[in-house]
Amino acid sequence: MVAYCEFYGAAPGADSLLALSRTLLSDHEGHGLQLIARRRQRGPAVGFATLYWTWSTLRAARIAVMNDLYVAPDARGTGVAEALIDGCRERCRERGMTWMEWSTAPSNMRAQRVYERIGAQRSDWIDYGLEP
Repeated sequence: MVAYCEFYGAAPGADSLLALSRTLLSDHEGHGLQLIARRRQRGPAVGFATLYWTWSTLRAARIAVMNDLYVAPDARGTGVAEALIDGCRERCRERGMTWMEWSTAPSNMRAQRVYERIGAQRSDWIDYGLEP
């Protein structure tokens, strides 16, 4: 997760990232979950995806937000991203989610090629954010 944050120029701190992961592990039904990709069952992580459960008023249904998708540089191009997305879609189906959505940086062309290859639909919405 640290490498993912560094990729996007963020530095929330190791303790904060650990607290996030612990929250998702302890209440994956209420908040969301993280999927970890490994080359071998007990090998080092080569990628992860984070799903958060929420609602869509426009769909009047539950949806998932794939807030994070990251693959380590040495594992890119090996199908890890597709496997993580497939795993996320399966978890969404298991929980009755009607849609899974995500965002990526406009400059992250490699990720956009993956999303287009798997048939994801590009949104017309523009993302905004504001500190409370």
